[in-house]
Amino acid sequence: MAATTVPNHDPGAEAAVTFEKRTTVHAFRDDSLGEHDAVGLAAAIRRGEVGAAEVARDAAARLRAVAELNAVQVPLDPPELRGGTGGAFAGVPTLVKDNTDYAGLPTGHGSAAFTPRPARRHAPFVRQLLSTGVTVVGKTRLPEFGFSPTTEYESDAPVRNPWHTGHSAGGSSGGAAALVAAGAVPLAHANDGGGSIRIPAACCGLVGLKPTRGRVVANDQSRHLPVDLVVDGVVTRTVRDSAAFLAAAELHRRHPKLPPVGLVEGPSDRRLRVGYLLDSPNGVRCDDDTRAAVTDTVATLRGLGHTVEPVTMEIDPRFTEDFLTYWGMLSFLLGASGRTFGADFDRHRMDGLSRGLREEYVKRWRGTPGVVRRLRRTKLAYAAALRGHDLVLTPVLARTTPPIGHLAPTVPYPVLVERILEYVAYTPVDNVVGTPSLSLPSARTTADGLPVGVLLSGRPGSERTLLEAAFALEAERPFRRVQDA
Repeated sequence: MAATTVPNHDPGAEAAVTFEKRTTVHAFRDDSLGEHDAVGLAAAIRRGEVGAAEVARDAAARLRAVAELNAVQVPLDPPELRGGTGGAFAGVPTLVKDNTDYAGLPTGHGSAAFTPRPARRHAPFVRQLLSTGVTVVGKTRLPEFGFSPTTEYESDAPVRNPWHTGHSAGGSSGGAAALVAAGAVPLAHANDGGGSIRIPAACCGLVGLKPTRGRVVANDQSRHLPVDLVVDGVVTRTVRDSAAFLAAAELHRRHPKLPPVGLVEGPSDRRLRVGYLLDSPNGVRCDDDTRAAVTDTVATLRGLGHTVEPVTMEIDPRFTEDFLTYWGMLSFLLGASGRTFGADFDRHRMDGLSRGLREEYVKRWRGTPGVVRRLRRTKLAYAAALRGHDLVLTPVLARTTPPIGHLAPTVPYPVLVERILEYVAYTPVDNVVGTPSLSLPSARTTADGLPVGVLLSGRPGSERTLLEAAFALEAERPFRRVQDA
């Protein structure tokens, strides 16, 4: 790919960003997967139009066809066929994110700090995922320990965006999003501790639902922490796939204290009250393309008969600093307990972002109790913003998808963390509060046609309302696909 290197946008920055000539990559072709989403492919398998083994082989071929995206960490070829016909997604190929154990495959967490070893058993969420009938064809790449909103490395090739390979696919579920958007598989496992389902969904033009805390089985990595941030799910190309996944996951295990979602199959006749925010609760102003995506969605919702009005969310002014400190605590704990990953774990080999987070936390660890108290109180501000409203609409990100290198862990930490905070300014609130949140493709950037996402969030347990609104928006403004770019 032809490339030119230009100075970074940030004055005084030491790093440079490489802008590459636009190249679009996808794997859609006339094979057994066709252009089906997961629901459509599962139906074709049930009808006997295609076989699960054929679909798995074609998915493996599609993964090889988009190898330049660098999105696969561990291929499973031949794929592990589940057998039988049970489950909503019986025979549908998928991949597991490489921070989650799949028995027999190594779990590397995107880190060069240790040599991963094969997992002895499936993680609880993998068992829930497999209960839907999917066929696992490999594991996807993520940035080190999922800390970054881009899937890039210090000394390895980045995961590339199939809409424009010179741009980020987002993070931390960047490998999953790149492969689903490129058509290698219809859906893929993702998880979210600060936006890691919704950010790559926005970057790659996908649907990304972060469920309510507890809606799916608890994530092994965070359930014992003072604020449980992480929840698992999938990224998909259609709203109906996200809805069908959640319904199928509920059949495996339903949280007794949350209202059941069931299978949502379309929009509701109910008229909603939707509040919207343009600039983030912590004061970051979104860019023009992002602003236009939200205001266009406001107009669409009003055209559908919903009441949409501006709201404010008065979160603690220390929220951003507190979230960053908590993120640093996670890096510190990983460095301190790293030998659980492998006997050769060396925290000094963690990447620049992880090291910077850890080093900053060491300077301020004494404030951890106050950080935890304030983060827990965020639910009060969130509840106040939703008072009288069913949903809140915001951008997913304050900036459109950056070029490769802009957020790389090779950027000096002070510059890098400033860029991240100017970019990831909306999604962490839902992780702290535990509320459901859904990223939807909404628009394209004016300069290069990259996807721009909008975010719908609701009260705990309100996934049905989110999905019904998403179905209506998808019907009114069908999502564009990478193969049509």
